[in-house]
Order: sequence, then C-alpha cells, then structure tokens
Amino acid sequence: MADEADGEDKTEEASGRKLQQARDKGDVAKSGDLPQALSLIGACAIVVMKGPELAQTLTGDLLPFLAHPEQLLGSLEGDGGIGIARAVVMDIIPILLMVMGASMALGVFGNVMQTGLMFTPSKLAPDFSKLNPMNGLKKLFGVDALIQFGKTLLKLTITGMIVWMVVKNRLTDILALTAASPMLILPYVHEAVIALAIAVCIFLFVEGVADFALQKFRFLQRMKMSKQEQKEEYKQTEGDPHIKAKLRQLRMEKSRRRMMSNVKNATVVVTNPTHYAVALQYEMGEMAAPVCVAKGMDNVALKIREEAGKHNVPIIEDPPLARALFASMEVDDVIPEQHFAAVAKLISFVMAKKKRAF
Repeated sequence: MADEADGEDKTEEASGRKLQQARDKGDVAKSGDLPQALSLIGACAIVVMKGPELAQTLTGDLLPFLAHPEQLLGSLEGDGGIGIARAVVMDIIPILLMVMGASMALGVFGNVMQTGLMFTPSKLAPDFSKLNPMNGLKKLFGVDALIQFGKTLLKLTITGMIVWMVVKNRLTDILALTAASPMLILPYVHEAVIALAIAVCIFLFVEGVADFALQKFRFLQRMKMSKQEQKEEYKQTEGDPHIKAKLRQLRMEKSRRRMMSNVKNATVVVTNPTHYAVALQYEMGEMAAPVCVAKGMDNVALKIREEAGKHNVPIIEDPPLARALFASMEVDDVIPEQHFAAVAKLISFVMAKKKRAF
C-alpha cells in the first residue's frame, strides 16, 4: 500500500539531475525493435542493390547446369565440383560482408540515435542479483514481459499478414511458373522478394518508431518525482535554505568583524550622528584619496562609534556628508569624486587639530 501511495504521489516531471543520474547508470529510454528494424533495412538495401548483380554472376556460374540439369552429377565429380563451389562462394562472400556491415552499422546508428553516445562502466561490473531466480521469475511474469510478449505476437501476426498479401497477389503467377524454366523463374522471384522486403521493412520501421515513443513515455512516467523528492533534491543541489541563511549570516558577521578591526586605522569617522557612520582612512603621501574602511547604520553605526572612541579616532558629525558617503560607496572603495572637496576639508580639519594637540 505504501508503494502504491508513493507511486500515486509521483506527479511531477523528472528533473534534469535525476535524468542525468539515470543516464549515468545506463537507464535510458530505448527500444530494441528500432535498431533491429534498421539492421534489417540495411541488409535488405544491400540485397536489393546487389541482388541482380549476384544473381547474374551466379547464373553465369551455374548456367550450364540450369540448362542441362542431367549433366550436374557428372560435372561435380573430381576437381570440377570444387572449382564450381569455390566460384560460388567467392561470389557470395563480398555481398555477405556488405550485408553484415550495413546491418551492423545501421543497428549501431539505431542505438546511438535513441541514447546518444553513452559509456556506462557500471554496466560492465558483475551484478549477482541477476543470478537470483526470484528476480528472473518477476521479470518473466512481470508487466514488461507481458507487454513484450504482446508486441512480439502482434509483430508476428502483422508480418504474416503482409507476407500473405504479397504472396496472394502473385499466387496466380506463381502457379503458372511452376512448369517454367529456372531462367524465367529467377527474375520473378527477385521482384517478389524485393516487394516483400520493402513491405516488411516499412512495417518494422514504423513499429520500431512507435515502440521507441512507448518506451520514452514509460521511462518518463517511471522517472516522475513526488513533491517531497523535489524538495530533497533541491536541498542536495541548492542547499538547505536554513543552512544557506546561516552561512550567509556567518559570512556577514565575519565581514563585520574584519570591518570593525579596521576602524582603529581610520583617520576620521563621519556620523549622522546616530543613524549612519562612515570611517575614512587617509595616509598622506601613500594614498591618492581617502578610502572607506567601515560603514554602517543604526546598531552597526553605534559599534563603529564605540570602536572609534576606544582608539581615539576623531568622530565628526556631518549628517548630509555621512548620508551621501553611506549611499555612494562600499567598504574598501575610494571616495567618489563629487565628495573630494567636502572630505578634504574634513580631513584637513582633523589633521590640523592633531597638530595643535601635539
């Protein structure tokens, strides 16, 4: 019941991460029928293209025996029989290799077309669970096995119907050719085989495409996620929002502590007086312009003032300038050009005051 409930809850489309994880394990939508259909099409294409040439060559090899069958037995005795067999085999082998090559190439293409280039080392590792007879029985009598059995039965039925339709349309001619010579029968048989191959290949290709669409649909249904799974995945990929907030807070506190430690190096602190505080540092001859070493508002501004008081850093109240500096610069920024005059005047005042103190 729990499994059924989980299945019913899986209403969300699979994420890209889950699909990629499945792909890494070799779990992808794939039809075995489509590569088989393409392999057959490749083989039939070679037979159709090279068949007439092969038939003509074999006819030349066997013509004497087709014309005079009564001489066949005598000619096969001794080296003559070996020579004939060698000639026939040498004529057939190149065509056979081409058929095998085209079949294999299109079969591989059919797999790559569905899944793309994919290498899964995990599939090479031994899986001892496959040796469990119970797992084998589950697969044998499972839903997938029933669907596969139904598909196979349907394919055989429709293929048989196609063969019957092709033969039925030529039945009268076939009966008429029973008494004809082999030379007359061969071209007709070749034409009938081509018609049959084309019809069967078209059907198997259409069936393969339909099967791939079915496998894709079933795969995506199987990959669906529940809302809870989506939340868990988000936590794994993006991080727990609570943890992210905590880390952000820790980073801010660390940055604030570093900022506060720089207040002792400030030349002057400009305040609002209570809401804003901006600490500026300027070393004559070493800096081209004053730099902001700390800034803050409300509680942070209060801490900046307290830290400045501990280290005898001058605190000057200038509300308009404090607000303008706070809004226009960040920590470690050089003061904006439009505030040069006001800040220069302020720092000159502070330095002059220090000189008088000495």
